[in-house]
Amino acid sequence: MRLKITPVLLSLMLLVPIAASAADVAGVKMEDKTTVNGQNLVLNGAGLRKKFFIKVYVGGLYLTAKMSNPASILAADSPRRMVMHFLYSVSKDQMCDAWEEGLEANTPNASAEVKKDFKTLCSWMEPIPKGNRLVITYVPGTGTMVEVNGKVKGTLPGKATADAIVSTWIGPKPAMGDDFKNAVLGK
Repeated sequence: MRLKITPVLLSLMLLVPIAASAADVAGVKMEDKTTVNGQNLVLNGAGLRKKFFIKVYVGGLYLTAKMSNPASILAADSPRRMVMHFLYSVSKDQMCDAWEEGLEANTPNASAEVKKDFKTLCSWMEPIPKGNRLVITYVPGTGTMVEVNGKVKGTLPGKATADAIVSTWIGPKPAMGDDFKNAVLGK
């Protein structure tokens, strides 16, 4: 038996939801996939960073494969990317304070090299207006590339620094809270 597609059936077929190609958080569409150094990464999860009642940014964590365990993410020496779409304008000082607090809370025994790299990271920050992005990309053997407002600022060497940076979001005491942490972990 052959199915005849009538105008009514076609109309009904068009109403069936089709899997979206992006996650939508607070009106920000996060692509399901991205490519880093020729390798495909998948959106592990995305969450909304709020401070009090202010929606600050939507962040999405991209990994080579979905993982929900922070220790497993940190143990893997594979590419990863964090993309933050800002919904609220932030200053350079606010960004630097967040990096410093995140490092202290989640990597309390950071090496002198990692602390130095976080100072460099802070020096690369600039005001991030609403609608702009901060993209942090780790590539094994290369380091962590930092892109602010569409401009590549530089690359921080070493996996220890990359782990300390991602720990600010998925570590034991993320400033953005457990809801954000769980969201980027895909929980």
